[in-house]
Amino acid sequence: MKLKKELTFLDVFCIATGAMISSGIFILPGLAFARTGPAVFISYFLAGILALIGIFSIIELSTAMPKAGGDYYFINRSLGPLIGTISGFLSWFALSLKSAFAIFGISALILKVTGFPVLISSILICIFFILLNTIGVKEAAKFQVSLVTGLLILMVLYIIFGFPKINTSHFHPFAPQGINPIFATAGFIFISFGGLLKVASVSEEVKNPKKNIPLGMIVSVSAVTIIYTLILIVTVGILPAESFSSSLTPIADAAGNIIGTPGFIIISIAALLAFITTANAGIMSASRYPLALSRDNLLPNAISKISKKFKTPVISIFITGLFIILALLLPLETLVKVASTVILTAYVLTNLSVIILRESKLKNYRPSFKAPLYPWLQIFGILIFSFFIIDLGLEAIEISIAFLLISVSFYLFYGRKKYEGEYALLHLLKRITDNRLTDHILETEFRDILCVRDNIKPDKFDKLVKTAKILDLEGPLELEQLFEIISENISAEIEMNKEEIFAKLKHRQEDCNTAISPFIAIPHIIIEGSGHFFLMLIRCKEGIKFTSKENSVKAVFAFIGTKEDRAFHLKTLAAIATLVQQKDFEEKWLNAENTHYLRDMVLLSKRMRFILKKNSTK
Repeated sequence: MKLKKELTFLDVFCIATGAMISSGIFILPGLAFARTGPAVFISYFLAGILALIGIFSIIELSTAMPKAGGDYYFINRSLGPLIGTISGFLSWFALSLKSAFAIFGISALILKVTGFPVLISSILICIFFILLNTIGVKEAAKFQVSLVTGLLILMVLYIIFGFPKINTSHFHPFAPQGINPIFATAGFIFISFGGLLKVASVSEEVKNPKKNIPLGMIVSVSAVTIIYTLILIVTVGILPAESFSSSLTPIADAAGNIIGTPGFIIISIAALLAFITTANAGIMSASRYPLALSRDNLLPNAISKISKKFKTPVISIFITGLFIILALLLPLETLVKVASTVILTAYVLTNLSVIILRESKLKNYRPSFKAPLYPWLQIFGILIFSFFIIDLGLEAIEISIAFLLISVSFYLFYGRKKYEGEYALLHLLKRITDNRLTDHILETEFRDILCVRDNIKPDKFDKLVKTAKILDLEGPLELEQLFEIISENISAEIEMNKEEIFAKLKHRQEDCNTAISPFIAIPHIIIEGSGHFFLMLIRCKEGIKFTSKENSVKAVFAFIGTKEDRAFHLKTLAAIATLVQQKDFEEKWLNAENTHYLRDMVLLSKRMRFILKKNSTK
């Protein structure tokens, strides 16, 4: 069962924004300031630019393959099931742990106000988010939109009221530790932009993904970068250096200096909203990783079960919630660092995926958004994000390796025996070595994704094309040679000898020329009986002679049907007519690499489709 497409541009923007604005701005600035001094806002701005560079590749992959699982799905289809399984598990762990950290933040605020135990409130909050996401992605998204709207309003008010009270003397000396810490700190606070991966994991549920995914993600990271930068400028100008560098709540402290206790309370509320949006977006997106792994038979099939009532992956959401509850029992400081390592690894692998998919020359890899400056942007991204991973330290890498071993074990003992798909790396190797390493499995999968993405609703003719016989003949050929080939193939499918079929085709041609142009012919006949409808697509680049005028026909659509299907017979003629009238039909037909791509070309065409009403029998 398919997931429901209910997310709009606003939903995409709010999921990405809510996933980003969290501890990265409400807790980390004090630690970052201790490293850089007043130049800390430049570190945040640079991290935003790096996030934008990284997100270009993720947007390209998301518009080409808007599927649940996001970076896992991209990496699996480009680097193979082993790396894909590792990526899927690690991203699931990372986003789940990030959500657990946010839930702890909510519980800590509740503890301050009510004295309610952190662990119990954390478990109750987690259960609330599990139920919310089970009810439906639209309901969870509406909740997210309302919270992010309130959060952004409060942050903008902080900037507006804070700017007039900036003390410019606080910016001197501007970079007391030198320039290098400014760049190093950009990597340290990069986790502030880690939530962008969450949108990719729910891309299958986005309406009009060609438009809403690029626009939502680019606007989100741009807006958050600007807001982060302005907030840090205000905070540097308000708080003395000693207070800033030692504070774990610098934004709330600065708000207290601006308008007193009400300011502290308002920013504390903003922090609460930020933690809630991060936790909600985290469960929503993390739960799509087990779903995607299960769809590919790398986890048990039951995990990919979609609720008939809510159209959500209930089992995957439940498993993710259970993992988060278990994570609440663990010390999270190191695990948050591990989450940063894994998110950076995902950025490295997605950039590598773009290079492999483009260089594999897959015809049905058709992103609606292409990352600029290829391949230099991707190479730069791989290098800079790898540097950040190393800079995070050995402990985080060691724990990540432990998670990696768990992922590899799942693949070796379960997924390897069941996975049957292809991946782009095989196509790249095929291109380099000219060996037949692949079938058309990955291209067919991409074709079906494009149909869903572009809202191409298949009609009865499309279903016929999917099973049609397709021939690529060497020529030139005479008409009788063509009819012999058609007759032989059709007689193998129906109880009718080839001589009789040949005679009917010849009589039909004598009665009325079936070549509708010098390029295209549609030989078709009606036979007695019931339940038979057979279509053949034939290409002959050297041409087939139908008449003295149409003496080099290169595209033939031959079909045969029984009398009871006369209505569909006419609709088939109409479908072919709208197909061949497309201005680039002849060029695409001649340039298709093989019969697989001829089929894909017809199925992905923008021709008029004749969708039957539910109460229609024909």
